[in-house]
Amino acid sequence: MPELASKRRPEFRNIHVSQIVQYRLPLAGVMSILHRISGAGMFLTLPLIVWVFDMSLTSELSYAQLTELSSHWLVKIVYCGLAWAFIHHFFGGIRHLINDVHIGISKEASPTIAKGFMAASLLVSALAWLSIFEVI
Repeated sequence: MPELASKRRPEFRNIHVSQIVQYRLPLAGVMSILHRISGAGMFLTLPLIVWVFDMSLTSELSYAQLTELSSHWLVKIVYCGLAWAFIHHFFGGIRHLINDVHIGISKEASPTIAKGFMAASLLVSALAWLSIFEVI
């Protein structure tokens, strides 16, 4: 029993805030966090999406009201946010599925695949935004 009392326990120190702020997350980690944020955003706006879908199908009058409401710039920005969330979540999910079959999980390949999927999601999002604002 006396030798147990003489053993020193490891000392743990708290992490300082500056260490947390200075930490740079790799691109694959950023994409993973954005995947979670976009999923949460879609879940939280689900009542809005269901309401818009209901208005589009109820009657011709409600559809006309919805198209009038959708012409407002603030509503278009909300639609752009929803489009980004869906598109990014879709591409992030495909990336996770590819990682699940052990493709591109090495330290060298992971940032390359993350860059590709991030670029693809931003490109498709930009096309969706241009379509929402009726540029194309």
